[in-house]
Amino acid sequence: MKRIILSLIMLTFGLTTQAQDLPANPQPGKCYVRCTTPDVYENQTEQVQIAPAYKILKKYPATFKTVTEKVLVKPEDKKLKIIPARYSTETVSFIKKQGGSTIAITPARFGESSETIEIKSAYALWELGAPAPDCASSNPDDCRYWCYKGYPAEFTTVPTKTLVSDASIDRTPLGQQSGSYSRRVIVEPTRVVEEIIPAVYSTITKTVLDKDAYTTEEVIPAKFKTVSKEVLKQKGGLTTWREVECSLVEYSALPINWNTGSATLTATARGLIDSRLLPVIKQNPGSKMEIASHTDSRGSKANNQALSERRAQAVVNYLISKGINNSRLVANGYGENKLKNRCSDGVSCTERQHASNRRTEFRLINN
Repeated sequence: MKRIILSLIMLTFGLTTQAQDLPANPQPGKCYVRCTTPDVYENQTEQVQIAPAYKILKKYPATFKTVTEKVLVKPEDKKLKIIPARYSTETVSFIKKQGGSTIAITPARFGESSETIEIKSAYALWELGAPAPDCASSNPDDCRYWCYKGYPAEFTTVPTKTLVSDASIDRTPLGQQSGSYSRRVIVEPTRVVEEIIPAVYSTITKTVLDKDAYTTEEVIPAKFKTVSKEVLKQKGGLTTWREVECSLVEYSALPINWNTGSATLTATARGLIDSRLLPVIKQNPGSKMEIASHTDSRGSKANNQALSERRAQAVVNYLISKGINNSRLVANGYGENKLKNRCSDGVSCTERQHASNRRTEFRLINN
């Protein structure tokens, strides 16, 4: 029966060994961790605009001032004064009736006379005479002769009048009549004298715009935040076994003195991480590290659990800020679940005993 059980145990161990792909040819007393060839990342920064640029307008009200001003209430004017004309009297002679003349007319005188006028001039013409008595022709126009007979001119006597003396005029002059009258003549004409009436002014008080309402503009620049990011440069993934110090696979203390109830890393704590953790994780590429944080039993379990998780995560976040890929880090908070002594709830312990439970530890684990 014991042999059967032993055989089953050996078979189980062999199957487990094959399933876990343990390192070949391990050395006694040596420790090994399974490492994954890490992805190679490059840390880059990127400027992200978290707030746009904008402008602030500030308004200023209009300002006024009081001024006095001399204003015209009655314009300058003129008053005209008329100076009447001065006259004198003078006698003026004139022809009251102009002189003329009377006319006597003597008519024309005529004498008796006559004048003989030729009314038909003397003339001659051919005339056919009587036929000759001894003419033997039976034609009555034969045996006749032509005579060229002249006739005297004819006259008539016309009675006429002759001008003895033509009509004439006898003019008898008539004398003219003189008269006189009095008239007024201008010695000095009417004139206008101009008198200036001065303008009238008054002083008034008024409120005038000194400077109108206005605004000033202030440009608030955009805000940017530098974001660190990891950019994959080379893909890893191959699994190998690496020999490590055996002390590194066991929990080692990271003696951070946390402030009560706080998960904030102090400058001393950050220096401790730089000197203790960073060299270990850098010298063991591809390995994975667990950050474990614990509290004492004082306080509620829920609060202690949350506090321990925040403290472990604070350490991991700091390592990431130093360039460690987050895939190689594990943050575990155990609260008061893994006390190192008897100081559980209800047990009276010294401060030093409680302090031994408030701890942060690290170790290398399989990747």
